[in-house]
Amino acid sequence: MMTTNITESMNAMLISKGEYPMASIFNSITKRFGEIFRERRAYILKCKDNKFIPTAEKILRDNISEGDSFYVDNISGYESQYTVFGIVSMAKVDLLERSCSCRKFYMVKIQCDHAMASLRSKHGDAYGLRFYDYSSP
Repeated sequence: MMTTNITESMNAMLISKGEYPMASIFNSITKRFGEIFRERRAYILKCKDNKFIPTAEKILRDNISEGDSFYVDNISGYESQYTVFGIVSMAKVDLLERSCSCRKFYMVKIQCDHAMASLRSKHGDAYGLRFYDYSSP
C-alpha cells in the first residue's frame, strides 16, 4: 500500500492520541490544524507588502537577471508586442495578453525571462517595479 507525505504527517500527529475516545481525537486534530493555519496566517501578514510568495519573488528575480541578456525589438509597432532575441532562441511577447511564445508566461502566470526583457524595453530602468501590473491574478 502506498502512502503519501500527508498521510504520514497525519499518522505522526495521531500516534500519541490512539488510546483516546473519538471526540478527543477530532478535537486534537482541529486544534493542531488551527495552530498550523495561525502560523501560516502570521507569516503571510508579516509579508503583506509583497504581492507574491517568496518562491515566486525568487523566480521573478532570476527571470530579471536572465532577461537582461536578451535583445528586444518592437517589430510590429504595437506598444505591447515585442520580439525577444536570445543566443539560441527567439520569442514573441504580448504584454497586454500576458502571453509569450515560450508558453512559460501562460503556464506559470508570472513573467518569463522574455517578458522581463520586454518590460525593460518598454519601461526602462523602472521596469522592476512594473512587473506586478502584468502578472495574472
